Amino acid sequence: MITLERVEKRYPLEAGFFARQDRFVHAVHGLSLAVEPGEIYGLVGESGCGKTTTARMIVRMERLSAGEITFRSRDGSEFVLSRLDRRSLKEMRSRIRYIFQDPARSLNPRMTIREVLLSGYRYAPSWPGRARAEVEARRILEEVGLRAGDLDRRPADFSGGQRQRISIARALITEPEVIICDEVVSALDASIQGQILNLLLQVREERNLTMLFIGHDLAVVGYMCDRIGVMYRGVLVEEAPAGALLAGRFHPYTRYLFEAQPALGRPRRERPLTPPPVPATGDLTAPPVEDPRELIMTEVAPGHRVSAAFQGSLEG
Repeated sequence: MITLERVEKRYPLEAGFFARQDRFVHAVHGLSLAVEPGEIYGLVGESGCGKTTTARMIVRMERLSAGEITFRSRDGSEFVLSRLDRRSLKEMRSRIRYIFQDPARSLNPRMTIREVLLSGYRYAPSWPGRARAEVEARRILEEVGLRAGDLDRRPADFSGGQRQRISIARALITEPEVIICDEVVSALDASIQGQILNLLLQVREERNLTMLFIGHDLAVVGYMCDRIGVMYRGVLVEEAPAGALLAGRFHPYTRYLFEAQPALGRPRRERPLTPPPVPATGDLTAPPVEDPRELIMTEVAPGHRVSAAFQGSLEG
């Protein structure tokens, strides 16, 4: 459904008119993956590894520096990101919706919930009419566990978990095929996180949705996802079915990421793992992986692929 082929995102080291075009920070490097119809694909890694940048490129909130992203819709329509005009981009964004990390920042505090939900139609191919839009807004608000009577209230009247439910409702208003969930529970209390995760699983099942789930907590991503890709410094280093990845990790960075997270009943390591280093030169503008052959993923088990990038960089 969504295919990324050798995707790159580079930011100039300096901004403005005098920015040098030969020095970049590499946010995403040589990324190739596929999100299959109906699955929840998780991207996991530490802050700054390129997860969110990847998600934002899929809906063209960020421009690609190189590579290609293709979205194939259920009806057979194909959207090649680099070739989309404004109208096609709008149509694609009605089919791929984005839920942000912090609903307090993504919801306009001056708008009523009715206005928030109806604003989602600006990405729809056509306006259904006020009466039908109102009916849909009421129905979807109840679907996510709120009351139709809440339409005239404002975001400040709701808790963090309720605001995230509103964000989910706004994403559903255009009847999308794909939802991108970008750290959607990391800003919420632990007691609320499970409710939101279960709501997402429920709407996925009822609407046959495909999801890209961005996170840094392996336990949360493992609970939600069918397959997981692990990113480090903009590079996909390991990809596997969720159960297989949690049961056995091949790449040293994946092992580091797992061991770095506390877990009840797991013994503490006497000698903690150290993360893979930045380039020895200290030059963060250098490509994360100089040899493109290291970006090739090798299958070590059915559906389980590992990159040669950064291998041997961990001490255990």
